[in-house]
Amino acid sequence: MKLLAQRLPKYSEIGGLENFKFADKTVADIVSDLLPYVLTLSGIILFLILIYGGFDLLTSGGNSEKVKRAQEKIVSALIGFLIIFLAYWITQLLEVIFGISIFQ
Repeated sequence: MKLLAQRLPKYSEIGGLENFKFADKTVADIVSDLLPYVLTLSGIILFLILIYGGFDLLTSGGNSEKVKRAQEKIVSALIGFLIIFLAYWITQLLEVIFGISIFQ
């Protein structure tokens, strides 16, 4: 757990840009900052895969092989989103139970 609490060196210390967004932040801080973007991106990808699977389902023309592949795309997208949602929900639940702040 100590590894997550390590601070990143400032760019000024390693000879780079001084205004680096994640300078002097822990890895946990960086993950917390990026998580809303990851969840938003996963929702957009889910929406696009559902549209793609629905389009394949509509254009299958009654071909049972194409219908099966389209249904598999839709089910896979929903299962993937369910896994991401449950991971976020369980993390929120652990915050409440243990009284810690994982997401800021």
